[in-house]
Amino acid sequence: MGTIVVTGGTGTLGRHVTERLRADGHEVRVVSRHSAPYAVDLRDGRGLDAAVTGAGTVVHCASSPRGGDERAAHHLLDAARRAGVGHLVYISIVGVDRVPLGYYRTKLAVERLVEASATGWTILRTTQFHDLVVRVLEGCARLPVLPVPAGVADQPVEVTEVAARLAELAGAGPAGRVPDLGGPQVLPFEELARAYLRASGRRRRVVPVPLAGPTYRAFRAGGHLAPERASGTGTFEQYLERRFGAGAPPR
Repeated sequence: MGTIVVTGGTGTLGRHVTERLRADGHEVRVVSRHSAPYAVDLRDGRGLDAAVTGAGTVVHCASSPRGGDERAAHHLLDAARRAGVGHLVYISIVGVDRVPLGYYRTKLAVERLVEASATGWTILRTTQFHDLVVRVLEGCARLPVLPVPAGVADQPVEVTEVAARLAELAGAGPAGRVPDLGGPQVLPFEELARAYLRASGRRRRVVPVPLAGPTYRAFRAGGHLAPERASGTGTFEQYLERRFGAGAPPR
């Protein structure tokens, strides 16, 4: 198989993918903006050829809601073709083809680039990670009340389970679009918010807020969920217990 390159290998998901691959005995190169000796900004592509030369597989975890993912994918796919990389594994999001959110549209556009490339490919879509849900709730909890989108549920998944699945896919051949991976529970945002408040010791009134627009309607309709693929096992409550312990004093 040769060396496996992990882009975004120091990020939330990429570092777990890297750890899992190395534990499985693979030689791994981490590519990110600040990871020597392969410090590469995929958006300009400088140094990318050296990073992928001799690699058999690339796991593409690097992504940014601030933009540049399509340009980065072009650079990566071109470098992979020049280096003769046989397999690119791409992590995407459940609902990118159903929810008209700008970042989701970008992820879908990258999927299309991967599918049209000359490199063998695998695409895995997952639901949101537990820590992203907590970051959203932490931001909302800065207010005197905790507002959540009315009528919206989520299906958070454990990031280490996603990393294990990506490592498994990287160790196999190109498989195309594989089945989605979702967390074990679909829960209303009000319930997720109350669980977060209990675990963090914060006191806030949870206020469901009706929103408007096609993106909100798509979330209300469950376009970002995969209840038929609830194959993850780590629950949101278990994640909160690991992160906050038995619960912080109320504040």
